[in-house]
Amino acid sequence: MPSNFHQRIRHALADPILQAALDNNAERRNTARRTIYQSLPQDLQTLRQRAHAVRAEVIRHLDRYLAEFITNVQHNGWMVHRADTAHQAVETILRIAQSHHAKRIAKSKSMVSEEIELNSALQKAGIEVVETDLGEYIVQLRQEPPAHIITPAVHLTRQQVGQLFHEKLGAPLTDDVPTMTETVRRALREVFLTAEIGLSGVNFGVVENGVICIVTNEGNGRMVTTLPPVHIALMGIERLVPTVDDLALMLYLLPRSATGQKLTVYTSLIRSPFREGGDGCRERHLILVDNGRSALRGSPLEEALYCIRCGACFNACPVFREIGGHSYIGSSGKHTPYGGPIGSVISPALFGYREFGHLARASSLCGACREACPVDIDLPKLLLRVRSGNLSTASKFSPRKPNTPSLLKWGINFFTLIATSPTLFRFAQQTAGILSRIISPSRRWLRLPSLTGWGYSKDFPTPAHKPFRATWREIRQEVTSSPIDLHSVYPNTKPPLHSKQPSSPQSFVEQFESELTSLGGKFVPCSSTDVTVKVLSFLKEENISAVQAWSQEFLPAGLLALLQESGIQVTSQPHPDLLAGITSAECAIAESGTLVIPGDLKRPLTTSLLPDIHLAILRKSDILPRLPEALHRQERLKTPVTVLISGPSRTADIEMSLTIGVHGPKRVIVFCLMDA
Repeated sequence: MPSNFHQRIRHALADPILQAALDNNAERRNTARRTIYQSLPQDLQTLRQRAHAVRAEVIRHLDRYLAEFITNVQHNGWMVHRADTAHQAVETILRIAQSHHAKRIAKSKSMVSEEIELNSALQKAGIEVVETDLGEYIVQLRQEPPAHIITPAVHLTRQQVGQLFHEKLGAPLTDDVPTMTETVRRALREVFLTAEIGLSGVNFGVVENGVICIVTNEGNGRMVTTLPPVHIALMGIERLVPTVDDLALMLYLLPRSATGQKLTVYTSLIRSPFREGGDGCRERHLILVDNGRSALRGSPLEEALYCIRCGACFNACPVFREIGGHSYIGSSGKHTPYGGPIGSVISPALFGYREFGHLARASSLCGACREACPVDIDLPKLLLRVRSGNLSTASKFSPRKPNTPSLLKWGINFFTLIATSPTLFRFAQQTAGILSRIISPSRRWLRLPSLTGWGYSKDFPTPAHKPFRATWREIRQEVTSSPIDLHSVYPNTKPPLHSKQPSSPQSFVEQFESELTSLGGKFVPCSSTDVTVKVLSFLKEENISAVQAWSQEFLPAGLLALLQESGIQVTSQPHPDLLAGITSAECAIAESGTLVIPGDLKRPLTTSLLPDIHLAILRKSDILPRLPEALHRQERLKTPVTVLISGPSRTADIEMSLTIGVHGPKRVIVFCLMDA
């Protein structure tokens, strides 16, 4: 392995702050993921296998799906660009930016943009690019790459972030996470409102309708796709799902695996630009990036293309949990945007085996990554193929030989010789036992010399003092001489029943209220006759004198008239100083506490985005049980954008400390018409 890679590993292992941060992130993410899986509509393994089959189908017939997807996206009004290389992708973005005389680009999180090194290219062209995800914004201020694809600033303490904001933003020195989050909210609001272009990634593209799906928690993804007049979406060509039902399947798995949520706060389904005006962007560009992906199809590493970028394998991997994302560097010292187990496959496949092939050895092959993967990618198998040099022969990055060190190959061959001979194996066991008693009578682990390839960062278990066969013979003699009544020791030895007993039915309204409340929202039951009075009463209690609201035809009769008669100013236009926005909900999802909010000319998206408080009117009859039903209902609307909103905006990018209210509303109040 390259020496600079070993230096990064040693530095990471010796950093107590980094070790604590990585442990904290992994434990919380893994616990949340395991807990939230219990709420799936089917057992996890069934859904994983379905998701694996969907991804395999897409990659197997990618050309056909991609052609159909492009046709539908263009029919929806998008401008589609193909980019075979990173250079072509960057040039396309620069060309779009220059044609609009753009000086500032507000950017949401996009791993493809990291892959093509977009930020540095834009800056060289004199275009300011501002990361708007809190974690990405922090690492951009520090001029370093993200340390994790889900939590970019996972390696930093709150004290370090507070010092950074004090130095770079002139904010008062503090380590209070909500205060720091509010600082970023104020700093970036001006960026959102003045940027000529918004740039985002894409989580999924739906082939059958040409809809783009973006999932975020903070609200910045909605900001950059709504407020600037031009939106550019960067998408890897493999990120397709054939149908809306397939999208629902992926949305059941992605948020749960990534952040331990049933749904992210904002799931944006973007169909088209706002051709007829309104507050949405008027021009949308989709850049489909290949950059080596086509070469992986049909190769031994094809399964890596199934990845949906949830980051679960990062948190499960014992190696990543020790060395962190910044340790994944190439032979030349270049950082890869894709670390962890999946990155150790993707990086050598896309960016060069000689540069990144050694990353596949930063793995214990324990299988935890495969167990955590929501689409059941066999990552240990892929890592072994990279280690052996078994990449696509069609790729320009194909190695001529594996990168296995000569000493390691000799050691494996020697072990094979011993392990395949019972006589030699028994002799080796006895010899190892004698040596272990002499060399380390009390230690459980040995640190081997660095020349073995193990001594850099791995411990080797001390050989047992007694061979297993000898120990087993002693145990068997004890059991035979004094048999144990297993039932007396373990009275409940009967295997448990795996069939689930049906639970007592719960109304959709009660379930929705429970889920919304758990997310930090508020549920207000009312009737069609008193909803206007309750909304007015709430605004008076909060001392709110002006609101942004949808057109009256989508709100309860007489609501806007009553507000205006009571001295409250009502406007349909966005304004950064307005504290409340009033919308209706097309429907809601009981299982996740989610509101489905369409956006068009008379239903501005900013109403549920810019103000601190979002007031939503919901009819009881519009509460649906599950996500698929809601997605099919929004499909019938065919509005330019539909947003699924699950509670107030939030982040956990600083020390995994959950903070409510980032770029979107800090409060969500749902007035439910119980008689509708």
